[in-house]
Amino acid sequence: MILQTLDWFFVIFHFILVIFNLTGWIWVKTRFWHLITMGSTMFSWLVLGAFYGLGYCFCTDWHWQVKRKLGETGLPYSYIKYYVDQIFDVSANAQFVDGVTAGVFGTLFFVTIVLNVRGRKSGSK
Repeated sequence: MILQTLDWFFVIFHFILVIFNLTGWIWVKTRFWHLITMGSTMFSWLVLGAFYGLGYCFCTDWHWQVKRKLGETGLPYSYIKYYVDQIFDVSANAQFVDGVTAGVFGTLFFVTIVLNVRGRKSGSK
């Protein structure tokens, strides 16, 4: 029961985090928090990734630990690949998914930095 609850928690939490990382830059009131979540994601992917493998995500790691205890096997390294595979019932190319993910992330990270800097200069929050 606890493992199933944790599994659902991670499904919901991670989905909301991914959606927020994709869209949080849009609204002025969420831009600072978007910068924080994007920076945390980058920290996990690059800094923790230096120790655990480039692109490491501690949320994915924790979720996969739960899924393995529930008996699930064959989990991909990438949570985005997992979403793509589940939603579209395919086995997407991991390198392609990682490349698109990195490209979108890099673009949105740049956008959120620019918008946050502009917001500070203009005094808007």
